[in-house]
Amino acid sequence: IVLVAAVVGFVFRHEIKTNFESNLNLALRDYNVTADRHSEAVDTIQRTLHCCGVQNYSDWERTEYFTQRGIPRSCCKSQDDCSEEDLKNPSKAKLKVFVDGCFFLVTSTMESKMSVVAGISFGIACFQLVGIILACCLSQYITNNQYEMV
Repeated sequence: IVLVAAVVGFVFRHEIKTNFESNLNLALRDYNVTADRHSEAVDTIQRTLHCCGVQNYSDWERTEYFTQRGIPRSCCKSQDDCSEEDLKNPSKAKLKVFVDGCFFLVTSTMESKMSVVAGISFGIACFQLVGIILACCLSQYITNNQYEMV
């Protein structure tokens, strides 16, 4: 199962990227101030990876949240130097927020860690395979050396 999951993940990696991008776009579109899971996930990604939007920070200009409050504070390089007026003005915001998009950073981070995940999965699969082979050998040994029933 582990090997099949790894192969399926490798074969369908482009579909996984496409789904992630569309879901990230939906999360931006539905972003709001109330603490729902999608908004928290967007904020966490933007803070952790120092990115803003899907392709770049200007993706926020097409959202309803931008018309009300501007770009979210999770995009700010420095929380102290980021006013709401700056976040509502895209030309000023460019100097105050991360300009790189999150999609490229997330996918490149995943791809860089994929070799580690693949190595660990392969190691676990090998240990499981050795266990299966030893169990078959033990079963064969028990079957060949049955004692006489009394």
